[in-house]
Amino acid sequence: MDEVLSQAGRWRVQGQKVALATVVATRRSAPRPVGSKLVVSEGGELAGSVSGGCVESDVVLAAQEVLAGGPPRLLTYGITDEMAFGVGLPCGGEIDVFVEEFTEVERPDVTLTVVAGEGVGERLHDPDLEEAARRRGRSHVLELESRTVLADVSAPPARLFVYGAVDTAEALCRAAKLLGWRTVVADARASFATPERLPSADELLLAWPDEALAQVQPDLGTAVVVLTHDDKFDLPLIHGALASDAFYVGWIGSRRNQERRRGILREEGVTDADLDRISGPAGLDIGADTPAETALSMLAEILAVRANRAGGRLRDAETRIHASL
Repeated sequence: MDEVLSQAGRWRVQGQKVALATVVATRRSAPRPVGSKLVVSEGGELAGSVSGGCVESDVVLAAQEVLAGGPPRLLTYGITDEMAFGVGLPCGGEIDVFVEEFTEVERPDVTLTVVAGEGVGERLHDPDLEEAARRRGRSHVLELESRTVLADVSAPPARLFVYGAVDTAEALCRAAKLLGWRTVVADARASFATPERLPSADELLLAWPDEALAQVQPDLGTAVVVLTHDDKFDLPLIHGALASDAFYVGWIGSRRNQERRRGILREEGVTDADLDRISGPAGLDIGADTPAETALSMLAEILAVRANRAGGRLRDAETRIHASL
C-alpha cells in the first residue's frame, strides 16, 4: 500500500471519515497517471495529488460532499492551455477523477471498482480480472458491458535482479534506486560479490545461478539482467529466468555471441517464443560507452518493455507521451 493510502488508513484508525479521489482516465498530456490518488480527511487534511494542483480545490469540494453523505462521483476536468501554463503544463490535458468514501484500512493488491454505469462505487470480485491486472502491473480502466471499472493495482516496487557483480551492475543499481526500485545482485565469485564493489545494491548474494534464482524468485515485477559473459553462469541463469514470470530478461554480449548462445538454448529445448523474450544485447541504441551510460541504456529498455513501448524518439512517436494505462 502506498503512502497516500497508508495516511488514509491512519486517519480512519483515528476515527475520521476519509474520502479517496483516484485518477481513472487521462487524455492528452495529463499531469498525473491513472491510479494517482488524493485523500481528504473529515478534518480537512490532504495527502497525495491528482493533478499537480490545478483541480485539487474542486476535487476537495466533491470529497467533502461525499463525506457528508453524497454518492460516489466521477468528475471530468479539461485542463485548458491557460490553466496548464499556471502549473507548468503548456500542453494541456484532461482527466477523469473518481471520488468515493475510503472505508478499507487494509486494501488488497487489486481492487475492482465500478466508476460509471450501474452500481457506481460497487466493488467487484473477479479472480480472472484481478490476475490480469496483476500481470499488467499498473492501474487501468476496463469496459465491462455497460459499466466502467477501475482496476486499481497497488504493486510493490519493481525489482532489478542482476547476475554478475561487475562495474555495470553497480551503475545499474545506483540508477535503479532513483526509480525507487529494489536491487539484487548475485555472483558465484567471492572476489566480485563484495559490498565494497556493489555499495548501491539492496541485497548481495554469493550464489550460483540456480541458488540465486531460488532465493530471488523473479516475479511479474522483476527485471533480470545477466552481465557475466560466461556460459556456465549465463545459460543456467537465462534458463531459470525464462521459466519465471520476470517481465524483462536481458543479457550482454556481441551479436555473434548472442546467436551462438541462442543456438545452444534452442538445442536444449528452449522455444522460439521464449527466445524472443530475451533482450540481447540488452539496452537501447543510444551510443552508450561507459558503465553508467550502459546502465542508462539498459534501464531505458527495461522501462520501455514494462510500458509496452518500442523505446524510440518521442518526436517520432505516434502514441501519447506518457504510458497508456
